[in-house]
Amino acid sequence: MAQAMVNFRMDADLKKRMEAVCDELGMNMTTAFTVFAKKMTREHRIPFEVSSDPFYSEKNMAYLREAQAQLESGDVVVKTLKELEDMEND
Repeated sequence: MAQAMVNFRMDADLKKRMEAVCDELGMNMTTAFTVFAKKMTREHRIPFEVSSDPFYSEKNMAYLREAQAQLESGDVVVKTLKELEDMEND
């Protein structure tokens, strides 16, 4: 079977972590990517679920940016857990 060279860029830390996992599994990254390519080609799909973490939605990120701005400006109210529970019971 003829071999073809495939090159792409990846974050250095991600590469290092992937190499460690591959090593634990007794393979190298070339073998891991070949397994992925064969499964994808055979099934005509990405062989795992691809989804976004809803935590990073634009709505949540906007809320977090606003909360951070409030903290930085000192525009916050501090309550103890007991105080919050008492507010809920009122």
